[in-house]
Amino acid sequence: MEKMKVGVIGCGRIANAAHIPGYLKCEDVEIKYFCDIIPEKAQYCVDNYHVGTAVTDYHTVLDDPEITAVSVCTPNLAHRFISIDAMRAGKHVLCEKPAARTYAEALEMQKVQHETGMTLNIGVVNRFKEAVIGLKKMVDAGELGEVYHVYAAFRRYRGIPGLGGAFTTYAISGGGALIDCGVHFLDIVMYVTGDPTPVTASGRAFSKLGVDMKNYVYESMWAEDTKDLNGTYDVDDFVTAFIRTAGPTITINGSWAQNIGVGESYIDFLGTKAGVRMKYGHNDFHLYGVRDGKLTDDIMTFEDNNAFDTEIRRYVDCVRSGEKLASHIDYNILTSRLMQGIYDSSMQDREIVF
Repeated sequence: MEKMKVGVIGCGRIANAAHIPGYLKCEDVEIKYFCDIIPEKAQYCVDNYHVGTAVTDYHTVLDDPEITAVSVCTPNLAHRFISIDAMRAGKHVLCEKPAARTYAEALEMQKVQHETGMTLNIGVVNRFKEAVIGLKKMVDAGELGEVYHVYAAFRRYRGIPGLGGAFTTYAISGGGALIDCGVHFLDIVMYVTGDPTPVTASGRAFSKLGVDMKNYVYESMWAEDTKDLNGTYDVDDFVTAFIRTAGPTITINGSWAQNIGVGESYIDFLGTKAGVRMKYGHNDFHLYGVRDGKLTDDIMTFEDNNAFDTEIRRYVDCVRSGEKLASHIDYNILTSRLMQGIYDSSMQDREIVF
């Protein structure tokens, strides 16, 4: 089989941690380009992985007729225009999460996908994790009964990434804790419950602990190399929301930073027959129910697969076959809609009706 030639646009953390290693494990794929506006980042990839060519202009990648597909691993600001340019150039796209900074931008990406017929998948990697897939199958089979409410908690103690950099600058990122972390939790909820139609959202996004950047004391900062105390902090570091859908209601509480020294990272699915607590990123979950007149607590364990590797492999396969994956923009667009509703509710101080 002829190798599929791909380009990686944006050579930061997620590219090096997930996309590049995933492609390198695919024997039928060749990475032809590493592209980044910072030349050293692109060249590092060439030197480290011993493949490809380093370029700084993504148009170089898109203009090459040998390129079949690209990964877009840039800051959120560039997701929309690079993905759209790529599809219009006849390239398939795997764009990292979130799809875009706003729902309107995500809709524009979806529109171009429909016009061009090119693949546009979003990097909602949990849809490729075996434990999440296993839970969805149980819900679909009715093993939890009616799932009527879901609660998601994604609370860090003091974990704002890259204070003052791209992560905390609204014009670049489109938001903070919700759009960075909450996107994964909301997407798991939507996927497991069958992507129910959103009805209303009421939420509040707070920007409190990171605003005084020079006096912010932290436990961890995983993107500390992008820290810039002369930069900008205008995004949310705590968010809470209540959502009604055509299926279950959903509540979320999430933070980058809070004055509670205990983090939380789990989702509860409340059903009429059984309930599940799933810790984020784990390959198992607790299934609570009743059997033979007794309360039960079963631990359901699944293959601990590398979801990023699976995501990349499935992306390559779907480009060849035309299969529509669960990460397609047509499905993930609902998560963008929910996040927009929460942000709009917070800014307008009212419930948003979709």
